[in-house]
Amino acid sequence: MTKKLSKLTKVNESFTVYRYDNGFMIEVGGRDKKNDYKTLKVLCAAESDLFDTIKEVLAMELDD
Repeated sequence: MTKKLSKLTKVNESFTVYRYDNGFMIEVGGRDKKNDYKTLKVLCAAESDLFDTIKEVLAMELDD
């Protein structure tokens, strides 16, 4: 599985999924290696890509 969220070291408690005619977008906030806040938007063409990205988010450390 390709790490789509490798720019983040920690993620926020929530993320948002947007549904479009031609796919999905997931928006994930968190912190990077410098401990700065970042927001990533990942485009997913298929449901399987979206689910893989969600699994990646759920496996990451939470930013408490």
